[in-house]
Amino acid sequence: MLLSVSDLLLHTDPQFIRNLNDFGRRRSPFVFLIDFLGQQPRFWPLAEADPSEVAFSLNGFTNTSHQEVAVPDFYFHKYPISLAEYQSRFDHVVRNIKAGNSFLVNLSAPTPIQTSLSLRDIYEYSRAPYRFWLRDQFVCFSPEIFIRVQGKQISSFPMKGTIDASLPDAAQSILNDPKEAAEHATIVDLIRNDLSIVARRVWVERYRYLDQIQTHGKTLLQVSSEIAGLLPDEFDGSFGDLLVKLLPAGSISGAPKPSTVQIIREAEGYDRGYYTGIMGYFDGSTFESAVMIRYIENQNGQLLFKSGGGITARSQAHAEYQELIDKVYLPFAHASSPLLRDDLRQEPQTT
Repeated sequence: MLLSVSDLLLHTDPQFIRNLNDFGRRRSPFVFLIDFLGQQPRFWPLAEADPSEVAFSLNGFTNTSHQEVAVPDFYFHKYPISLAEYQSRFDHVVRNIKAGNSFLVNLSAPTPIQTSLSLRDIYEYSRAPYRFWLRDQFVCFSPEIFIRVQGKQISSFPMKGTIDASLPDAAQSILNDPKEAAEHATIVDLIRNDLSIVARRVWVERYRYLDQIQTHGKTLLQVSSEIAGLLPDEFDGSFGDLLVKLLPAGSISGAPKPSTVQIIREAEGYDRGYYTGIMGYFDGSTFESAVMIRYIENQNGQLLFKSGGGITARSQAHAEYQELIDKVYLPFAHASSPLLRDDLRQEPQTT
């Protein structure tokens, strides 16, 4: 049976919604997390966010030091699933797209990694605008804003399209690629429709601009857009009610959402958890949230880096598989030491 998005999200903890609403109306600062399916949302009044248990730096809003820390020598190995295993999941998604059940599906997979760094080390050394660390559970270093609310304006900044910046004519290559253009247009349209649910006027402020993302192994170019809208005059800071109408984020689910979320659960075969959920804050004036991509989770001592990308009818499995692997990185400066390298360990592939 196909479940609606509202059936999947946030129905298990109405107190979480009330907390966001109540603190928002009172203009009291808070921090929060929402996992992909909304089954384990977390909420902290700012004064109760103990940095030894939960650390965050969200576009300057933080409970940890702003001091930059030198990165020591470290190792980082990744062990992605085989192309053959990815291909079977990819084929399931494409069959559903061709059957008309979705226009775009974000397909992800967990990649086991080994590193000499702790999750807290990665949080401290990362150079990303949105960082979050939950003790013994995960670290996230995301470049992607979900929504920002300042006054009556709401804005969203979906990312869709990634390329290795060292490739010849990388910028023009990704901007001129028909598959990438179609995928990005679909997401922008989805976000426009989502914002129209809560806003009385919606427009595209910037379309397909490029950001440069530094990793420890290479530089990536990421394509984004900015969509904005005006909240109704009667909006009173009920951020919980607002989020329920907008989640899950379109850039990491797809369109249309209900059938696409179902396809994701069938194809991926694992629990995303907080990966592709939302992390955010309210400082008493600005509400800001980020999509939880670039995410490493601790599962009984095994570190898993969860990553993925958008699939359309024009997608090629090998290219999407490579993008999944490229997104397994640490956002540190370029390495010069032999230890400071992106060491990909995987079995030889046959296609």
